[in-house]
Amino acid sequence: MPDSLVMDWTTLLSTRRFKLKNGHIEAARAIGGGDPASGLRSDFHIDHDRLVFSSAFRRLGRKTQVHPLAVNDHTHNRLTHSMEVASVGRSLGNQVGAMLAAAGHLPGSITPFDIGAVVQVACLAHDLGNPPFGHTGEDALRDWFRNPDNTHWLAPLSRAEQSDIRSYEGNAHGLRMVSSLELYVGEGGMRLTSAALGALVKYPWTSDTYPERGKFNIYRSELGYFEAIASELGLIRRGSSEWVRHPLSYLMEAADDICYAILDLEDAVEIGMLDMEEFERALGGLVGIEKSWPISDPRQRCSALRGSAVGKCVNEVAGRFMAFEHQLRRGEFPAKDLISVCSPAVRDTVQGAKELASRRIYRHRTKLMTEIAAYPCMGALLDVLIPPAFALSTGKTLSTREHLHLALMDRKIEASDTPYQAYMKVLDFIGAMTDNTAATLAREVSGIGIH
Repeated sequence: MPDSLVMDWTTLLSTRRFKLKNGHIEAARAIGGGDPASGLRSDFHIDHDRLVFSSAFRRLGRKTQVHPLAVNDHTHNRLTHSMEVASVGRSLGNQVGAMLAAAGHLPGSITPFDIGAVVQVACLAHDLGNPPFGHTGEDALRDWFRNPDNTHWLAPLSRAEQSDIRSYEGNAHGLRMVSSLELYVGEGGMRLTSAALGALVKYPWTSDTYPERGKFNIYRSELGYFEAIASELGLIRRGSSEWVRHPLSYLMEAADDICYAILDLEDAVEIGMLDMEEFERALGGLVGIEKSWPISDPRQRCSALRGSAVGKCVNEVAGRFMAFEHQLRRGEFPAKDLISVCSPAVRDTVQGAKELASRRIYRHRTKLMTEIAAYPCMGALLDVLIPPAFALSTGKTLSTREHLHLALMDRKIEASDTPYQAYMKVLDFIGAMTDNTAATLAREVSGIGIH
């Protein structure tokens, strides 16, 4: 491959932000660095603060991680999960940053801690697009549009637009959240740095290949915006709507894998789905188990084991990133993710933890019942909102009832909206809900429990 197709850290770490004005994408005003008005925050610290203070981030506190509508105060929700992933991601980024600096790869204006900050920001944002009820909620939204009774609502849409609407994807909605729906709504969203947005995007392609290829990160509504980001970063283009991943996205992905693999098991011990011995066996191949440990309290023992396991994973993943650094910048990484190229102790422990969770936690009856209920819940909301969205966007006269239905939405559908734009607003509204809000609203619009 020619050198021109090797991505360069100078551009991969761009702090440029983009905005939308009158349908045109342009660079936003520089606001970081040594500007006194910025409070001496770096550009990446500004990214961090915009995320943490956003409504979308706050709502993660009431969204499912593993256990829907959990009542145990110690189990994770999407907010605590995202914060822990960000902590692990920052550690990974700091280590990789130090090694990149030692190898002479970092631009002069970038410190190792900037690498940690970029990965931390991506980790904080990685679950913003998850709808109520997590991955089951995603599937419930897709299921409604694929039901033969509902496919006629998609008739006015192009094939690409239909693919987006039929394929609700939390990753793509996360990019939409930060680039369209929060802060500067419709004008670049949070206007995060290009580096942070690049690190956030795990699947830099559109929905064209769904479901064959699985997940994707880019809806048609954000394609032009991401094209500007990809050009600024120097991401290698693979097709009309596909790019090579930003190398730092692999660190964000690894931080997420490490956290949910290990911490899902810790939650399971907390609520009694697993016993302490099973947890110890799951991590024993990585950290070893000292029966003489003076820690007898199960919660503290879990914490100690988890901390040791996470630390070993971080050291290993950072080293493997550097081993494949040049291949990552060429878009030629030979594996699915960094965990899969780690030592057997790390790789097998993470994979084994996921398999144990799949057998014993994800199919537990308490989780299954809520997931089953997610389908009629999501369906009830779409039943109420899609017909009037279709009517208004296609020039039809709305009934009084349809006007009432659309009044539920905080971001109003306009008569000038196309059906695609109207449906995306519906998905924005439902996808942003917490589990409790979705369950309550579905119950209320059905008339059940009316006083």
